[in-house]
Amino acid sequence: MEITVKIKSTDYWFKVVDFLQQNWAIIEEIKGGYTVYFFGDTAGIFDQLDFESISEAKIALNRNGFGRYEADKGAQEFIVKPKPLFYMRAHPSGAIYSSGRYWL
Repeated sequence: MEITVKIKSTDYWFKVVDFLQQNWAIIEEIKGGYTVYFFGDTAGIFDQLDFESISEAKIALNRNGFGRYEADKGAQEFIVKPKPLFYMRAHPSGAIYSSGRYWL
């Protein structure tokens, strides 16, 4: 059974990780804190990280190679952002960001 996740934010962040493949992120306010959900091109959430402030989340995304989709007009010409429904799914390499393997 697929578990869907309601996300209100529409401020997409992205990072090109391979030819024709992006990892996406959205910062969602949750109970006084902020959760960054990471998902692929099909809106399948494979990881998440929690932050105390939205500015801390944005700084961390920038530091790790993510950029705001709306600010990158060039990317918008050839990369299409995923459409909801967001759902939980496993990543073949596990929790790649929250494990610290690919996160500074």
